[in-house]
Amino acid sequence: MDLTPGLKHTICALFEVHEDSSTVQRIVTPFEYPGSNDKVVIRVRQRAHGFEIDENGEAALYASLQGGDVESDLVQRWAQDLSQGTGVNYADETLIANLSDARLVAPAIFQVACAAQQLFALATTHKERAASDFKDRVASVIAEIADSLHLTYQSDVELPFAGNMVADYVIEHTTPLIVIAAASTTRLLEAEVIHMQYLYTQQPGFVLAIAESEQAVGKKQFKRANFYTGKTVDFSPPDLKQLLRQQLH
Repeated sequence: MDLTPGLKHTICALFEVHEDSSTVQRIVTPFEYPGSNDKVVIRVRQRAHGFEIDENGEAALYASLQGGDVESDLVQRWAQDLSQGTGVNYADETLIANLSDARLVAPAIFQVACAAQQLFALATTHKERAASDFKDRVASVIAEIADSLHLTYQSDVELPFAGNMVADYVIEHTTPLIVIAAASTTRLLEAEVIHMQYLYTQQPGFVLAIAESEQAVGKKQFKRANFYTGKTVDFSPPDLKQLLRQQLH
């Protein structure tokens, strides 16, 4: 079965699909490993049981070359949550999803690509950024606007269909507003994964990623995040208040 024509119709034009052999398709994604120009490349392999989608072990390789720890406790905990939440497994330093249904191949490509970025970011994170009052300032704006519009909201909301990831805030609305306060590249990547999960499950929800600053999350990552979230903005209280009012009216 030739998957290439089908993939070209089910993933966006930013994904380049190449047929390496009669049983292997190579997908060059628009995703890049944080801090580099290296694209995340996914392979779709036909197997007896169906299909295997993997990144050929490149995320762990690139992270190791940067001095990262691909076997840290942080990575192992993340890998366990990833497997339980998305079905993407991290084994032998390779991210793999196994499928029997061809209709799920395109979503799995997104999942493995997002996971590859996250693995790289987590493995190369040597220290946590200094705590700031960023989240407190975001919380103040959320509370003010939600109260003024008589809307209820929750904080630290676990989203089980999004790989057990947590939204900083969920404001109840016809289309719930999922707010992610991103003080790091990793957190912004999580916002992208959550956004894609909402698309996959077709559940109502608009993912708003609020970056502490372009510098905090990386200028290149900030620019591309608007393609993979409902909207990504840098933090400005007046602008955020106006945006929230527009989105929630």
